[in-house]
Amino acid sequence: MANYFHAAVGIGAAHVMREEGAGAPCKKGEDGMGIGGIVATLLAVLIAAAILVAGYYLYATWRISRQAERLVPPPGKFVTVDGHRIHYVERGQGRPILFVHGLGGTQFQFRPLLPELEKDFRLIAVDRPGSGYSRRNGLSPSSPKEHAAFLARLIDALGLERPLVVGHSLGGAVSLALALDHPDKISGLALLSPLTQREGKVAPQFADLYVPSPLKRRIVAHTIAIPRSIKAAPQTLDFIFGPQQPPSDYAVAGGAMSTLRPAHFFGTSTDFGAIGRVMKEQQARYGELGVPVGVLFGTADRVVNWEKHGKALEGVVPGLDFETVEGVGHMPQYAATDRVVAFIRRMAGKAFAN
Repeated sequence: MANYFHAAVGIGAAHVMREEGAGAPCKKGEDGMGIGGIVATLLAVLIAAAILVAGYYLYATWRISRQAERLVPPPGKFVTVDGHRIHYVERGQGRPILFVHGLGGTQFQFRPLLPELEKDFRLIAVDRPGSGYSRRNGLSPSSPKEHAAFLARLIDALGLERPLVVGHSLGGAVSLALALDHPDKISGLALLSPLTQREGKVAPQFADLYVPSPLKRRIVAHTIAIPRSIKAAPQTLDFIFGPQQPPSDYAVAGGAMSTLRPAHFFGTSTDFGAIGRVMKEQQARYGELGVPVGVLFGTADRVVNWEKHGKALEGVVPGLDFETVEGVGHMPQYAATDRVVAFIRRMAGKAFAN
């Protein structure tokens, strides 16, 4: 961005100097343009530079988005609920399990688990409204409470009979809201690295997502957000997967490229801005939970602290099933697949027994 801007300013300044003569005094109405003319010319150059830079980023974002859609097309089916066109993947038969991804994620994040569970269960992995290939109609749902209300209606639309809900990260907060507000819709919760408490401040890794103005958010989504995401990808993946490494095929087979689209950034930023306003009220109600609840955390999680968001629930959530995996980060479904599958099966046994 700076290269385009400085080049344009340099060309404009050189043009002004040639017209006036270097070092010669300017007099309005004579050979020079005068101070006002110089200011107007520089202002025009600045505007032209800004348009040039914006155009470059618009084109780059469009090109990256097209490539992402070509390399990672939607693998599932679509259903329209409340005006939202929802993308979901369905596999297997049996009692239903609904998978709810976290902030900035998609249904692809549950890919390692599905082959291990589809023999015994009907699996539904959904892109939440505004994420992945699901389109959100307007700005809602955005908070965990609103997403939970939407999932309750999605459960009816898909004919899921009281599923076990597997929620990861922010999807854990959404799943908890679903159990609190719509307990008749589900049989239990199996939460992976869940966000359960209100965070007091924005972590530096999430700072770019905080764009309060919807208009500015849309402009950012269609210009600088996607190129900036690509540049920051190594640090982002290390933050999310660390201390483990992401799979070598994570970009395409893991669906990561499908997030390099303006609609996904806009949806993620919208969700991020709505988290804080409901979490304080939600965490005060965890004692009301009446379905089986299990929580699995990696003790090396860099995104969500396992003690604050997991261990702190002991003695608060009735009958909590709490498990930790030593040395594993925020993506246990990749780093400890067998442990997570066993955990989900255990929670399914508790949930469906009721």
